[in-house]
Amino acid sequence: MSNGNILLQEWELPPFDQIHTEDYEPAIAAAIAEAERNIEAIATNPEAPTFANTVEALETASLRLDRVGAIMSNLNECCTSEALQEVVMRMEPEITRFSMRVMTDRRLYDRVKRVAEQADHLGSPEQRTLLENTLKSFVRHGVALEGEAADRYRHNEEELSELKLHFGQNALADQNDWTLHLSDPADLDGLPQAVRDAAREEAAARGLEGWLFTLAAPSYLPFMTYSARRDLRERMYRAYGSIGGRGNEHDNNGVIRRIVALRAEQARLLGYDTYCDYVLCDRMVQSLPNLRRFMQELKDAVLPAAQKELAEVVQCAASSLQPTSPQPQAVMPWDMSYLSEKLRRQRHDFDSEALRPYFPLDAVRQGIFDLYGRLYGLQFVEDDSVPVYHEDVHVYRVSRHGKHMGLLYLDMHPRPSKRSGAWMTEFRGQHGTVRPQIQVVCNFSKPTADTPALLRFSEVETFMHEMGHAMHGMLSEVQYESLGGTNVKRDFVEMPSQVMENWCYEPEFLTTFARHWQTGEPLPTEYIDKIRAAQNHMAAWLCLRQLNLGYTDIAFHTMKAESGEWKAENIEASAMTDLLPRIEGCCTATNFNHIFGGGYASGYYGYKWAEVLDADIFSRFKHDGIFNPDTAEAFRREILSRGGTEHPAVLFRRFMGREPDNKALIKRMNLL
Repeated sequence: MSNGNILLQEWELPPFDQIHTEDYEPAIAAAIAEAERNIEAIATNPEAPTFANTVEALETASLRLDRVGAIMSNLNECCTSEALQEVVMRMEPEITRFSMRVMTDRRLYDRVKRVAEQADHLGSPEQRTLLENTLKSFVRHGVALEGEAADRYRHNEEELSELKLHFGQNALADQNDWTLHLSDPADLDGLPQAVRDAAREEAAARGLEGWLFTLAAPSYLPFMTYSARRDLRERMYRAYGSIGGRGNEHDNNGVIRRIVALRAEQARLLGYDTYCDYVLCDRMVQSLPNLRRFMQELKDAVLPAAQKELAEVVQCAASSLQPTSPQPQAVMPWDMSYLSEKLRRQRHDFDSEALRPYFPLDAVRQGIFDLYGRLYGLQFVEDDSVPVYHEDVHVYRVSRHGKHMGLLYLDMHPRPSKRSGAWMTEFRGQHGTVRPQIQVVCNFSKPTADTPALLRFSEVETFMHEMGHAMHGMLSEVQYESLGGTNVKRDFVEMPSQVMENWCYEPEFLTTFARHWQTGEPLPTEYIDKIRAAQNHMAAWLCLRQLNLGYTDIAFHTMKAESGEWKAENIEASAMTDLLPRIEGCCTATNFNHIFGGGYASGYYGYKWAEVLDADIFSRFKHDGIFNPDTAEAFRREILSRGGTEHPAVLFRRFMGREPDNKALIKRMNLL
C-alpha cells in the first residue's frame, strides 16, 4: 500500500525528517480509500449491531486518515509553504466529503440507533457518552435530510472547509506583506534596547540596514506599548487592524460573507433559527438566551469600571500625548497600550520591560515543568533524536511515576510560515494504552546575538495557558480518543488552561524559577509585589474587550439572511460597545481566525465562561494551598484525566462539591 510513501508506512513517531510535500496527496487519498473500506464493512456487517462492532468500530475506522490529516493540517498552521497550502486546499475538501459520506450514511445511523436501544447494557459512563456523541453527530451532520436539502448540506460543508483555509491563508499573507522599516534612530524613541536589537536583527536577516518591525506579536505588541512616536503607532495600528481587509487579493470580506451565509443555511436546514442556536444547544450554556444573559450580567458588572479606567487613561494622556500641542490630544486606539503602560508605571511602579531579564525562556519552561512535577508527578526529558519539522522545535518525553505519558513538541518562535497567536494541538490523542503526541505552538520573542529569548510577563502567562491545554491532553486516561484530553465541550475547554495562569501571580511559584539571566539574582520581592498589585490593571477594560469579541462572534452567527452589500467592519461596529473612536478600515473580524478559520464560531464567549469556572476552581487551590498534593490529585483525577467522558458540569461538581459561583471572578477583578 505504501509504494515508498513514508506517510503510508507504519511509524510510531511522525517522520517529519522523511516527509515531502508531494507525499500528502497520495497518502490522504489512500487513507480515505482504506477508511471507506472499513466503513463499508461496518455498514454491511451481517451480525446484529453491538457497541463493539458498530460504535467502537466507527471510532477507529479512519485511524490512518486521522494521523496523516493531523500532520498535514498542523504543519499548514505552523510551518507552511505555497506548495503545502495548495495541497491542503485540494485535500481538505476531500476529507470533508469522506466525513459527510459517513455522517449521512443511513445504514450506519440505523445500526447506531439499534445499539442505543440497548444502552442500558453498556458497562461504563464513557461508553454511554461515546454512544450518545456518535448518535448526536449523525443528527447534527444532517443524516435525516433528504433530496435537495441533503445535497445542499453536503455541498455547503465542502465549501466551508475550503473557505476556512482561504481565510487563514489570506490573513497570514496580508500580515507578512506589511513591514515598518526605520532608518533614523529618532524614530525609535521610547523603545527599550531589547526591542531595538530584535528589530535590527530582523532587518539584517532581510538584508536591510536600520530596524524592521512586523505585525507578528513579538514585534507589534512592544512597539505599540513603548514607542513614543504616536504617528508611527498609528501606522502600525492601522496596518494591523486592516489585516485581511485591505481590498487586495488577500481581502477576507467576501470570505466572511460566504462563511456566514453558509453556516446560517446549514443551521436552517437542520431546523435551527440561527447558527448560534445550532452550536449552543450542544454547549454548557445550552441556549442563546442563556448566553446573552450571562454576557449581559458580566457586561453590567465591568462596564462602569471600564469607563472609569478609560477616564484614568485620558487623565494620563494629558501629560503624555504631545503636551506642548496647543490643542488637547484625544485618546485614540493606538494610544491605549502606550498609555496603559505609562499608567501602570505611575500607579504600581511596574515596568514590564524591566521584568524580562528575569524570565528567560529556558528558565520559564523549566519552571513550568517543575510545577507540573510538583502538582502531578510529571517529568520532562528532552529527546533530540525525535524527528522535528523545524530546527526551532524541541521534543520532550513526559513520564509520571516511571510511566510514559506522551511526547511534547514545543515550537516557540515566529517565522513567516507560521500563523500568529499561540495554540495547543495533537498529532495523536490518548486512548487506551496509546499515549498522546502533543504540540504547543507560540510566537515568543526570539533570542538575539547578545541575549537569550526573554519573555514578557504576558508571554509567561501565555506559555502557562497553552501548557495547561497540553497537560489536559497529557494526563488524559480514557479508552476512546474522541473523548480524551481537550475533546470536551468548547465552553469548558479553556478552563484547565486558564486555571494554570493563576500560578503566575503566586510568589511561591515565581520564586522557584524567576532569576536574572545574567546575574542569577532571584526576582526581587518588590517586583513580585508589583506583579500582584498590577494583576488587575485595566482588568475591566480587558474583560470588556473579550466580551466585545464574543458579541461580534454572536452578531455574525445570528444573521439570518444577507441584506444588500455589507462589510465586516460594519457588522462588528454594530455589535461592540466602543469606548474609543472606531477607525475606518480597521476590523478585528477580517483577522479573527478563532471564529472564521478555527473552531470557535459561536463559541468565543467560552473564554469568559471558562474564566468563571477557573476562578472558582482556583479558589479551592488557594484555600487548600497552591501546591497541595491532595487538591492537585483530585483535579487530575476528577477533571484532567476524564476528558469528555462525562458532562463538564458533572466533573465540576465532583471536584468542587457544588455548582459554579461567578462571584469568584468578580472578586478576582476587585469588582466586589
